[in-house]
Amino acid sequence: MGLFDTLAKQAFGGQPAALLENLLREAGGLAGMSDRFSAAGLQDIFASWVSSGENRPIHPTDLQNIMGSDALQALAARVGFSADTILPLMAQFLPQVVDRLTPNGRIEGSLPTPDQLQSIFGDVMKSGLSSLFGRKS
Repeated sequence: MGLFDTLAKQAFGGQPAALLENLLREAGGLAGMSDRFSAAGLQDIFASWVSSGENRPIHPTDLQNIMGSDALQALAARVGFSADTILPLMAQFLPQVVDRLTPNGRIEGSLPTPDQLQSIFGDVMKSGLSSLFGRKS
């Protein structure tokens, strides 16, 4: 296991892929998540993550409104952080995760496997940590 996988597991309660899988399953997969963004009037943001263009940012408050307080509190409890801590992290990493789950610019298939999510999350964490230290991934 590499350094970034270790950091990701420590930072997210030991099971980042399982947490992502739960988040996607609760939302109804990527299609369900897209529906939630549409209902909140933020479909353009989600569509930018799916498309092959640049990912538009999302504000943590918007993400909280999309997820709902109960789901956010449950997720925060599972990882041992407060919702105030986890929201900025999710706002930073979720666009990249969705982008990597949709390499062809469209939502395909059902939920990704835990192994796929672990691999994607590790890549996203590596990219995020590399940018913190001024290195390109």
